[in-house]
Amino acid sequence: MGKKKVMAAGVFDLLHLGHLHYLKEAKELGDKLVVVVACDETVRKRKHEPLMKEDVRAEMVSFLKPVDEVFVGYQDDKYRTVEEIKPDIIALGYDQVHEEDRIKEGLVKRGIEAEVTRMEHYNHDLDGTRKIIRKIIDWYSMKTELEKVEGI
Repeated sequence: MGKKKVMAAGVFDLLHLGHLHYLKEAKELGDKLVVVVACDETVRKRKHEPLMKEDVRAEMVSFLKPVDEVFVGYQDDKYRTVEEIKPDIIALGYDQVHEEDRIKEGLVKRGIEAEVTRMEHYNHDLDGTRKIIRKIIDWYSMKTELEKVEGI
């Protein structure tokens, strides 16, 4: 039997411990981990203006120990990437909005045989990009207020 290929996907705008645990856990499902980094246009449509361009995010992810290969996803059709990668398993992050049943239906429609599984939540106070951004904003706001009070 051939090696099991696992596919994981995400934005990876600010790499954090949640991403690292997600990718480590995904890699443990098989022999090869292929990561799809969302293209800039997809990030704009679904989340926010990306802080870093897709090629930078993809390069950063490529340096992570569990990752064997990285692709930038297509804007128009997420199943097109899946067809090209041909994973045995699709590993979803705990907080990804994708509904497992809808993905399974889409795979069946395309004739793609892949298991879909959701990774566990790694609970840490800075396990999400928005949490990190919020902490920076709070820190900056607190620092600015302190400077006003102290007359700096």
